Amino acid sequence: MEVRQLKSFNFVKNKKYFFIFTAVVLIAGIICIIVKGFNVDTDFAGGTNIQIRITKTLEAADLDNIRSLCESATGETVSSIQKSGANSDEVIIKMKEIDSEKRAQLFDSISAEYNLTEDDLLSVTNVGASMSADLRQAALMSTIIAVALMLVYISIRFKLLSAVAAVICLVHDLLVMLIAYSVFSIPMQSTMIAAFLTILGYSINATIIIFDRMREERKLDRERDLGDIANDSIRATLTRSLNTTLTTLFTIGMIYLFGVESIRSFALPLIVGIVAGLYSSVCLAGNIWVVLDKLTSKNKKQEAMQ
Repeated sequence: MEVRQLKSFNFVKNKKYFFIFTAVVLIAGIICIIVKGFNVDTDFAGGTNIQIRITKTLEAADLDNIRSLCESATGETVSSIQKSGANSDEVIIKMKEIDSEKRAQLFDSISAEYNLTEDDLLSVTNVGASMSADLRQAALMSTIIAVALMLVYISIRFKLLSAVAAVICLVHDLLVMLIAYSVFSIPMQSTMIAAFLTILGYSINATIIIFDRMREERKLDRERDLGDIANDSIRATLTRSLNTTLTTLFTIGMIYLFGVESIRSFALPLIVGIVAGLYSSVCLAGNIWVVLDKLTSKNKKQEAMQ
């Protein structure tokens, strides 16, 4: 569907299709999370981080080979394996906490394959459970505080109903990102906090642009139906929303395509979150405000009749 066709599309009239599609995606995603779970990195689960210098520039096949060697030597699953170093000749292996005997077996297996010496074992770090718990708590609290502050800000600038609609959309975006972490087995590490907060700011900005237009249109004609105002506001800001999203996606897409593994695991959730933020801002935010407004208006009329 071209932008010109989208500008003639009635977003409010077709809101039930958006709601159904959203419900199907979220339900399917939650089922995936329950069945498949997450690839939790040592940042959140605790474990052992091992950094080794290899005697060659690492390719994707080398990472797969090293992963296989580690799992065969220790009997444990590698949660994350990433290239590092200026010449991409180092590898950072993250896995469940292992004892010194298994660490020695792991390094012996890799050193035999790549002719390494003891000097090539750069570091071994154990991440304790308490440190991981603190990081999980920090991630949760930072997200809750960000959402709460946005709720207060939008309530002051617009109305409480619009703030509720915006927060529902933010929760939608975060759920979609969590689903992406499960579906694509993206390692859940400390960068996830930055990804979540980035998308919260990006998505709320796109939503506020539409809400601001709705507020201005309502000032001009307070008797006009909010649904018509929402539809016209979405259409009026659609080109700006699409251009902003495409420009951002182009940049993040290049980072994902040409970045190292650690950067790609940060860029992919951002890509999913940006697309989810555009969808929620254009297709859900205004419609949820309209639905909430109709529900409250209906309740007020019923109270007045009693």
